[in-house]
Amino acid sequence: ISPWFNFLSILSLVDMSYVTTTMPQMLVNMVCPRMTISWGACVAQMFIFLVLGIAECVLYTVMAYDRYVAICFPLHYTLLMSRPVCIKMVTVCWSISIAGALIYTVFTMRLPYCGPHKINHFFCEVPAVLKLACADTSINDQLGFILGFILIFVPLSLILASYILIFISILRIRSSQGRFKSFSTCASHVTVVTMFYGPGMIMYMRPGSWYNPERDKKLALFYDVVSAFLNPVVYRMKT
Repeated sequence: ISPWFNFLSILSLVDMSYVTTTMPQMLVNMVCPRMTISWGACVAQMFIFLVLGIAECVLYTVMAYDRYVAICFPLHYTLLMSRPVCIKMVTVCWSISIAGALIYTVFTMRLPYCGPHKINHFFCEVPAVLKLACADTSINDQLGFILGFILIFVPLSLILASYILIFISILRIRSSQGRFKSFSTCASHVTVVTMFYGPGMIMYMRPGSWYNPERDKKLALFYDVVSAFLNPVVYRMKT
C-alpha cells in the first residue's frame, strides 16, 4: 500500500475520533434539560480533542512532504518514503500531539475556577474554558500564541514551502496532461488544509480579548464536524 493511503487512513481515524469526542455530549445536552459535564470528563475531552487537532496539523505536513517527494523526486520515492521512515514520521506526529495537548491542558486546568461554571460552547475547548477562570490568564494567552505558532503556523509554513517547490517543479513539465495530473494530485490536499488551518489559526493564534463565543462556536463546528465530513468527499474526488 502506498504511504499516501496509509496517511489517509490515519487522517480518517483522526476525523472519526474528532466527531466522537465532541458530538455525543452535544447530542446529550440537546436532549437532556440539564446540560452538564463532569470536571474529569471535561479535562479528558479537552485533552483528547487537542491531541487529535495537533495530530491533524502535523499529519497534513507529513502528507505535503509525501506529495513533494512524489512529484519532485519520483525516482527516489520508495527510498525517501520507505516503511521505516513513515513509521518514524507517524511516531513523531503522535509524540508532538500528546506533548502539545498535555501542555495546553495542564496550563488551562491549573487556574482557579470559582464560578459560574457555565461554558458558552458545545464542548470543553481551551478558549471557552479559560473564560471561566477567576485569575489572570495572560500567561495562558502568551503560551497559547507560542504553541499556536509552533504547532499551527510552522507546519502551515512547511506545507506552503512544499507546494511552492511542487508548483515550480510542475511548471517545468512540458506536457500539459502531465501538469494537469500533477496539479490534481495535490488539489485535494490543498483544499482540506485550507478548510482546517483557516479556522484553527483564528481560534488558537489570537489575543484572549478577541474572544467571541458565538463566532467561536461556528468556527469550532466547522473544523470539528464539517471539515471531518468533507475530508473523505474531497479525497475521494481525487482517488
